[in-house]
Amino acid sequence: MFLDLSHDSLPRMLRSGVLVEPGTRRPRYWPVVWCAIYAGDLAESTLLGKLRAIETLYQHAEALYGLGSLDDAIGCLDHEMLAKVLESWFVSIRNKHESSSSDEIRWQTGLGFVTSIVKMLSGYQAQAVNLGKIEERLHRLNQLYRQLHIKKKTKSEIIRSLPESVGEAMYSSLDPLSLQNPFSDPATRWRVFVAFILMLHQGLRRGEMLLLPVDCIKSTYDKKLGRERYWLNVKNNEYEDEDTRYSKPSIKTASSIRQIPVSVTVANCVQVYVENYRGRPSHSFLLNSKRNMPLATESLTKAFAHVSSTLPASVLSDLENRTGKTSVTPHDLRHTCAVIRLHQLLNHGDSMDEALQKLRTFFGWAKNSVMPARYARAVFEDRLSSIWNDTFDDRVALLRSIPKGSVPCKD
Repeated sequence: MFLDLSHDSLPRMLRSGVLVEPGTRRPRYWPVVWCAIYAGDLAESTLLGKLRAIETLYQHAEALYGLGSLDDAIGCLDHEMLAKVLESWFVSIRNKHESSSSDEIRWQTGLGFVTSIVKMLSGYQAQAVNLGKIEERLHRLNQLYRQLHIKKKTKSEIIRSLPESVGEAMYSSLDPLSLQNPFSDPATRWRVFVAFILMLHQGLRRGEMLLLPVDCIKSTYDKKLGRERYWLNVKNNEYEDEDTRYSKPSIKTASSIRQIPVSVTVANCVQVYVENYRGRPSHSFLLNSKRNMPLATESLTKAFAHVSSTLPASVLSDLENRTGKTSVTPHDLRHTCAVIRLHQLLNHGDSMDEALQKLRTFFGWAKNSVMPARYARAVFEDRLSSIWNDTFDDRVALLRSIPKGSVPCKD
């Protein structure tokens, strides 16, 4: 069974999910090993999802062969037993009355768990077992199941940036001094606007942004440039040992930890928010809620849904015609940033390979991620982003928006 050990009384390093045997509640052995060796780079939410999938495989094996049967089969490298368990598990998932993409993910996760541990053990125990038989059976399983899917994905793989009209409307609507701004509270206006520019201009994931500390923008004087140079460190908040939010944001992978340049305009916007509208909460996270708590994932998503609902009908029509969507999500801003940045790099003379490598670093994609290639396709398909290119970093000229003599909101 799955246990979520995320209580605040536990040390931070021990807060995670764990699989235990029903009744005895002893940790299942091989999932613990798998987590230690293969799951170190996974975000907490991703790891918990994989553990839940692996647990369903254990439950299936125990229903057929009894408690501890799967751990025993893996430990003994019983390729016949493992094949029977995997094959029957696949059939049970495939024969469900209604299946979904989550069934496909669960199957691939369980298969990957077994094969990764068996491959590791077969190297250690080559003298004690018939390695050839194990490799032969694993090869057969891989060949048999590699092309099998529980349910084909119907989600489009096409990535598109937001149309120009949507970008213009959101800039106008979210300007903190705009009469069109859908939020009445000044602090909320600035909070949402700062989130908007960090995701659109810096390409941050929602979880990365919600982890940023209040001093996330760093600077130093660059003698060669003759001016201040700003940057942003994307990493876990080193000032916080606990996060009270229900949906805890996290860094997706080790590749997501990175340092990215920040324009003077974006740095100034963040500074205005921090000094005038963030308030003085007891936590160190940059984005603060009206209740002086770290901004929640659900609150951010809700805010952008509200912004989308207030956009003009013609703008929403452009959005739907171009992307098939009726509202703007936080991740749409990251998509748009990636397409625009790639446009810029190509226009400045970089080859596609060079541009994609720079993009991989800027956006925190792993070496084996296919995302850069998908954005390369988006660049050639997107015909509405030309106006976003050259003035992108200077687009938010908010110095005029710094309140003169206004009283900071008592957030």
